Amino acid sequence: MEIVKVTLYHIELPLLTPFITSYGAIKTKAFYLIEVENKLGNKGYGELEAFEIPDYTEETRETAGLILVNHLLPLIKGVIIEHPQEVRALLAPIRGNEMAKAALETAIWDLYGKEQNQSIQHLIGANRLRIPVGVSIGIQPSIEVLLQLVEGYVATGYQRVKLKIKPGFDQEPIAAVRKAFPELTLMADANSAYTKEDLPLLKALDKYDLAMIEQPFGFRDFVDHAWAQSQLKTRVCLDENIRCLGDVQLAHQLGSCQSINLKISRVGGLQEALEIVDYCQSHDILVWCGGMLEAGIGRAFNLALSSRDEFSFPGDISASNRYFAEDIIKTTFDLVEGEITVPSGDGIGVEVDWQVVNNYCLKQTDYVLID
Repeated sequence: MEIVKVTLYHIELPLLTPFITSYGAIKTKAFYLIEVENKLGNKGYGELEAFEIPDYTEETRETAGLILVNHLLPLIKGVIIEHPQEVRALLAPIRGNEMAKAALETAIWDLYGKEQNQSIQHLIGANRLRIPVGVSIGIQPSIEVLLQLVEGYVATGYQRVKLKIKPGFDQEPIAAVRKAFPELTLMADANSAYTKEDLPLLKALDKYDLAMIEQPFGFRDFVDHAWAQSQLKTRVCLDENIRCLGDVQLAHQLGSCQSINLKISRVGGLQEALEIVDYCQSHDILVWCGGMLEAGIGRAFNLALSSRDEFSFPGDISASNRYFAEDIIKTTFDLVEGEITVPSGDGIGVEVDWQVVNNYCLKQTDYVLID
């Protein structure tokens, strides 16, 4: 295939409720929908997931968009791509900027699947039709509100609950949820809110039978995480640290964690994610699929990846109505008995809802890649 045109749609979808972490509150899902087109007019789609400010990784939506347009698109101009596995090497001259790369690479995967009349799920060797999912709950104004939310999600069927924590809001909410739901698969996510001096706060969580504590320390730290894992009974999971397979290998060699939160956008695309899955499988590291508040296109990729057999732990995918009143695809991802059905059509198996896109699109820009 040869990509002859790329279109960026700047979209802002309102969230049903603000999502609050130790970083702050997110009220809208602001992102770029990426459309790639070949000479025959076939189109594939991806999402650029970088947030508006650089508080999760260094990338922002705007800087990633600039990198995509000014540095990544020229690398694929005039290139015949036989398989999307080749895209990672084509983009390699640009260092970092994983989310910009992932947006382009995943769109090309979708286009390739449509050209081959095959689903992404089939192309990556996955076959599960439905996958168990969990839900991530932001920091709440009170324990009472938190318990009400957890009760509602458990009643809906979510098989695992993740609680965002920070110093001053950790042991009390964890203890309250564990007391109310003694059998619930429960984990905590710190989003780098702690330091080595806070280890007693983290050790206090050992007694609550958590599945894991995610990203307690700094986003580029491996040494202190290894020290923490040696002190804690609870499994440490790394998220922000993991940008590529090499980071997983480093974490494994140092003993920095026992679990990886894998996000396609954070590691530069689907090909890198698949190699991380293979490494985790061969080295007995628990790997599961995290989320970036994706809209329907990104969520469809997450479902496809999670349908591989290696993903036994419920990921942060959730149903469409968890975050949005309206989504950018015509399919709705519904929770049925704690599971969501994986799209089975060509490519990622979903169709863009252009009425919704037009309603929430702030700007559309076309880039022609042929002279």
